[in-house]
Amino acid sequence: MKENEDKHLDNFTKKIIKKAASESPSIYFTSEIMAQVTALNNSSATVYKPLISKKVWVLIALSFVVLCAYLILGTETEKVSWFSTLDFSALSNNNFTNVLSGFTMSKTLMYAIVFFGLMFCIQIPFLKNHFDKRFEV
Repeated sequence: MKENEDKHLDNFTKKIIKKAASESPSIYFTSEIMAQVTALNNSSATVYKPLISKKVWVLIALSFVVLCAYLILGTETEKVSWFSTLDFSALSNNNFTNVLSGFTMSKTLMYAIVFFGLMFCIQIPFLKNHFDKRFEV
């Protein structure tokens, strides 16, 4: 019974398909589609904005020039500079350097740390290259 229904449906479908005329696109179909694609690509162009604008770069450069000019011109005209008044004794007289001054490291540990650092620095480019290739399409 099911086969009879399927044959009837198959015959009906074949009749409908034969009666329906094949539609063909217009002569300019391809050129119209390509014009739309080109217009779509041109309209959605990505505009890149820099992280630091030109105004900020100008401000940074200007402040750097002013600082350099002050250091060069200001220290020659004045006999006592502000840099000589700074007290750096706090850097050398602290408890942290005193604690670490008694610390000794064996040669084996030092070689292990240097070797680990060297291998770490060598592996980074290889891993970066591996992951870059993996995510390429």
